[in-house]
Formats: sequence, structure tokens, C-alpha cells
Amino acid sequence: MAEHPAYPVGLRLTGRRVVVLGGGQVAQRRLPALIAAGADIVLVSPGATPSVEAMADAGEITWEQRPYREGDLADAWYALIATGDTEANTRASAEAERHRVWCVRSDDADRATAWTPATGHSEGVTIAVLTTDAKGRDPRHTAAIRDAVVEGLRDGTLVAPHHRTRTPGVALVGGGPGDPDLITVRGRRLLAEADVVITDHLGPRDLLAELPASVEVIDAAKLPYGRFMAQEAINDALIEHAKQGKSVVRLKGGDPFVYGRGMEEVQALAEAGVPCTVVPGISSSISVPGAAGIPVTHRGVAHEFTVVSGHIAPDDERSLVDWPSLAKLTGTLVILMGVGTIGKVAETLIAHGKSPEIPVALVQEGTTAAQRRVDATLATVADVVREQDVKPPAVIVIGEVVAVGPRTSTTLA
Repeated sequence: MAEHPAYPVGLRLTGRRVVVLGGGQVAQRRLPALIAAGADIVLVSPGATPSVEAMADAGEITWEQRPYREGDLADAWYALIATGDTEANTRASAEAERHRVWCVRSDDADRATAWTPATGHSEGVTIAVLTTDAKGRDPRHTAAIRDAVVEGLRDGTLVAPHHRTRTPGVALVGGGPGDPDLITVRGRRLLAEADVVITDHLGPRDLLAELPASVEVIDAAKLPYGRFMAQEAINDALIEHAKQGKSVVRLKGGDPFVYGRGMEEVQALAEAGVPCTVVPGISSSISVPGAAGIPVTHRGVAHEFTVVSGHIAPDDERSLVDWPSLAKLTGTLVILMGVGTIGKVAETLIAHGKSPEIPVALVQEGTTAAQRRVDATLATVADVVREQDVKPPAVIVIGEVVAVGPRTSTTLA
């Protein structure tokens, strides 16, 4: 008989009986999708992996703890045959054929009546990839195609030209610590959909080069405002463009709600009746130390870490930080925006009991090609900053964790 390509179809399995034979790794990979589809799943297997057993304990599947026997597939709509017993698999697939039950067989795809495609999901769309050549089936090839399509849809590089999605209003997007690869998938997709992008100097600038020429990019630092009207001017620009029916992205460094004034913008948009989507970002307070080989917590060294803004010196009456209490903590202290005040910070911490010999690291331009790490102690950090000409943005880490890892920077993946 001539070979023909498989006919692709989407099975609606909600409330319908699905039988899975075998509780090993194949079942462990396939069961979550069947559960998500709402199927009435019966697992027939003497044993199961801990993950599969947990699904049974949670009531997501019914587990009959025994080997396959004739009649198990009689009322099924779909079957997954994945036991380690070839003879049992052959008998089960023969039963499926007799009962006209579509059957996937993990040990011999040529004897199955159905194949499982490589699947992925993006914004309400399921992508399923099947090979058209039965003799040349290569799961790695179909998975690679699936991954390329899903990634393209998620990061905006693959967009249907006549069906471009648009997120109404403003998307407040955390761009991460600086490396353009560290923005979230959702953030990158929203950038690809934007009509207007309002950014600042801490946003991942390399991402702006990927935007189409039709996208209006506004540098928030160059908006016409006085020194004390900066945030109000940004709020006004967001509202103005959104009310023109444009899709607006406010691109911020790190996370919008970690010293990013994100909530001020959310509040202004809410008062103006403009819908706002918040997309969290990777905060530099954790990622930048990590990129420099510094864990903010480490077993037996630090059980907590505290993130503090250093833009206001400890002796400034506007400061809201309880520096004496911070000096008594034994964990890690991470200071953002503190290059200019680190001398006063060190003096205050030492005055309230912190050891002058506590290690300190300053990581400048973290996660970017310009990243550099400068080490000191609490007693020497002010002099080291001047001597090494450390400039913002830099993340400052104070604590024993500074000495835990290798001195060289690590690679972020």
C-alpha cells in the first residue's frame, strides 16, 4: 500500500475517556496535555513515575494499578500505548484497531493509527507540527520547527501581516537589567506590536534597533519638562498617545515596580481611563549580582537579602530607610542607585555595628558587554569608588556572599 501523509486534526477530548497504558516517562510527558484538554483519563500500569503518581493522588487521572488486559480500550476515544512490554503493546494496538480507537504507540509508530505532533502554544494559538513522510519521521526536526514558530510568534519576529495583534492602551514593560535577551517573552512581543515606545536610559537600548521604522521611539529623558515635572510629563505623554488609539509601550529598566515609579504611571493612567498592562521584568537587584558570580543568598552564609535605594544619603532627612536596623542584619544588602552615596552609607553601617571588613562588590553596567566588577570592603569602598572611577548604573552588594563565588563573571543563560 502506498504511504500517504497523516491527516492533521484537533481532538476535542473534554469528558471523553482516554486510556493510557504505561506510567513511565512517555506518560509523564504526555499526560499534562491530556489533563489540560479535559479528558477523562484512565491510566493502566503496575507502576508509575513519582510525577505520574502525583497526578493520580491529585485526582487528575484514575490509576488502575495493574498490567493491560483485553477490554481496557473498549470504551475509549483515544489511547496512548507506552508500556515496556512489546507483546502487550501489540495486543493493545490490535484491540484499538478492532474498536476503532485512535491509538498512539510509543515503541512502534508505524503500527499506530495516530501520531503525536510536536506542539507549542502562543497567545491562544496551538502550533502542531507533523512530518509528512512516514519513513523519514524525525521528532527532533519537527520539534525544531515547532520551536522556531513558537519563538517567532512570542518575540514578534513572526507576525501575520494582515492580522497584527494590538494591545490597547499602555503596556508598562520591565526590560530587565540591560542585556536585551533578558527581557521577558511577553515584553518582547508587546514591543513588536507597539506604535509608540517611551523609554529611558536604563531600558535595554539594543531592543530599539529591532523596531520597524514606523514605530515612534520617545526618549523620556528628552521630554520638555522642568526638573521637578519629569514624571508628570511622562504620564502626560503616555496618556496622550494612548488616547490617540495607539498601542504604547513604556519600556523601563529592571522591573517597573522596583524603584521604577511604575505605580505612579499606573495610577495616572487609571485616573485618565487608559487601560494598562503591567509586564514584570527581571530586577537588577538579583540578576546583576548573579551575572558577576555573586549569589544574594547562599546556604550557611546568608538566609536573607535586603534591597535598598541609595539615591538619598542616610543623613538626609528625606530618607525613609532604617539604616541602624540594616546594620544589625546578618544577610546580604543590595543597594541600587547608591554610587554617589556609598561613602555615607558605609560610614553609617559601620557606626551602627557593621564590621568594616565586610566584603563589598560594585557591578557596573551589569549583564551588558561593558560589565565590570570592582571589589572592596565596607571600610575602603568610598576610596575604591573614587580610585576606580565607578559610574552609575552600578549595583552594590554588601555581605559575605561577595566572597563565596568565583571572582570572574558568570554567564547568564
